[in-house]
Amino acid sequence: MGEERADPQKLKRIAAAAYDYENDPRWADYWSNILIPPHMASRYDVVDHFKRKFYQRYIDPDLVVEAMSSSVPSGSAKPTSTSSSAANGEARARNAGSTARTSGTSAGSGSNTASLRWDRHTIQFSVNAWVFIVAVLAIFPLVPKSLSNRAYRLSFMGTACSSLYSLYALYGKPRAWNLQAVQVYFQSIIATKDFIYFIYCLTFVTSHLCLKFALIPILCRALEHVAKFLRHNFNRSTLYRKYLEDPCVWVESNTTTLSILSSHAEIGLGFLLIVSLLSWQRNIIQTFIYWQLLKLMYQAPVTAGYHQSVWTKIGRTVNPLIQRYAPFLNTPVSAIQKWWSR
Repeated sequence: MGEERADPQKLKRIAAAAYDYENDPRWADYWSNILIPPHMASRYDVVDHFKRKFYQRYIDPDLVVEAMSSSVPSGSAKPTSTSSSAANGEARARNAGSTARTSGTSAGSGSNTASLRWDRHTIQFSVNAWVFIVAVLAIFPLVPKSLSNRAYRLSFMGTACSSLYSLYALYGKPRAWNLQAVQVYFQSIIATKDFIYFIYCLTFVTSHLCLKFALIPILCRALEHVAKFLRHNFNRSTLYRKYLEDPCVWVESNTTTLSILSSHAEIGLGFLLIVSLLSWQRNIIQTFIYWQLLKLMYQAPVTAGYHQSVWTKIGRTVNPLIQRYAPFLNTPVSAIQKWWSR
């Protein structure tokens, strides 16, 4: 407790790193107005710096953001909130003595950066739309079993690829391939939703146990990504307005409901894996890894609120029953709770 009080900025930086920027529409607008060369836009430290600036501006004004290293030109990295401020910035650059050729190069860099970001979002939309269709095919009861099982595994593979691509696009790769650099890199991504879903998918795609119940979080994630992309890019389409606008509006206004549904499914899967240990399909390693993942979901800021709420409800139901009918379980339950909280 003393360390946390002594360094509140450390907690603020952790919260800023764990914030779900992809599901905040303000971040996409903010990032699109940052004029930096394309080769700088893919660097992890640059993206991380502007995420902290965004978090300071819109979420927590008390967060202290350090200046970017001198290797990044301050003039080209300055974000603009509106198109008029961008125009004023270019005008000031011209008044400072820059030539028309330099100004054209800067505008071309901004255009290339926007094009790169558009490509990234388009790829994510394509993959997640494919995952949604395949996952629906996997759970549809009339589909042949062989096709259903193949669609089941393809759903996890598609989501794993989507999560891994998102991590690479947002955080890049480790600055160096040594233990310290890799440790720092993993500390920056371990609490993100993309990393959690990547491990979640690996846990099930490598197992011979086929639990269709595990597709619920995958469907919710894909549905959110698809609805967000359609709302932002096809809102003027006649086809979209006629058939897709109401479902997309419902999805975007009920993301909390989808997150609660996902957290219930994820915790329920943990208990299903424990029950599966009694069958011939048991997989002790998978069960252990998945419960470690549930522990991460319980502690990671992006999922902690939903998971802690579900576990609180479970505790309110189970604890009175243990006290009344099985008081001898108090000791092992207390030991499990201590391990869970570490």
